[in-house]
Amino acid sequence: MDDHNNNSSETGFNLYQAYSYSLLLQVESSSFSYAFVNQDRLLVSAQNCDFDELAHPKHLSEILTATYKKVIIGLPATGLTLVPKNLFRTDRVADVARLLDVKENERVFAQAFDDENCIVYKTPGYVASAVEKFGFQNTVYTAKGWIKAISKNCPSTDHLYLEIGKSQLQIAYFSGNILRFYNIFEFKNEEDVVYFTTLVTDELHLKPNQTTLVLSGDVLPDDRNMKRLAEFFPKIELNSVRVLSLPGQVPSYKVLSLAALSLCE
Repeated sequence: MDDHNNNSSETGFNLYQAYSYSLLLQVESSSFSYAFVNQDRLLVSAQNCDFDELAHPKHLSEILTATYKKVIIGLPATGLTLVPKNLFRTDRVADVARLLDVKENERVFAQAFDDENCIVYKTPGYVASAVEKFGFQNTVYTAKGWIKAISKNCPSTDHLYLEIGKSQLQIAYFSGNILRFYNIFEFKNEEDVVYFTTLVTDELHLKPNQTTLVLSGDVLPDDRNMKRLAEFFPKIELNSVRVLSLPGQVPSYKVLSLAALSLCE
């Protein structure tokens, strides 16, 4: 992942106007990203911030303690399952959670995920503790906005969507604008990325030479992940979906998952 990286708007950002902004927080197991949004404009974003700053703010104390119009927090998962909405019951969440092998140091959340599914997922207890001050009612699963952004843009049945994080790969597949497959995979290097992508392709009965990979997240044109994937998938592109007006030359694929949290309530 890139080093700590700030992207500021040209129109000027004023923390004293925080009450009119939305704060987006996207949390990973050892870092987090944040963004300020005013209406449909992303004003400032920062990626790969030290997780300890979220739990015990020092340098970002003013930012993380200000009063905002809205706060939306994307939480990571160490395990998840999707349940069709017509089968989901709040009184059965504990039963579903047993499938996730929840440990004592993990917390379970259950929420709506998209138009068809609810999600039951577990997240590290220290992550939940770090964001509790913002209110759990303001949390969503981290990929909810990303999935919604893609589904609103007529995803093709021969496209496979990858969101690459610091150590977690998310893969989604759509048919008729409906999510047909979604899962997360922990990876260490580009070989793992290729392995899991190929595994999903086989499971979905897709042909690599006829499937377009659409990448977003911690990617750059022709980086090591893209180069290795290209040896198996000749069709690769960067995700061009844009959900907010972005400052300067910020590429939409870099901040898509973070910015898409603005689509979540």
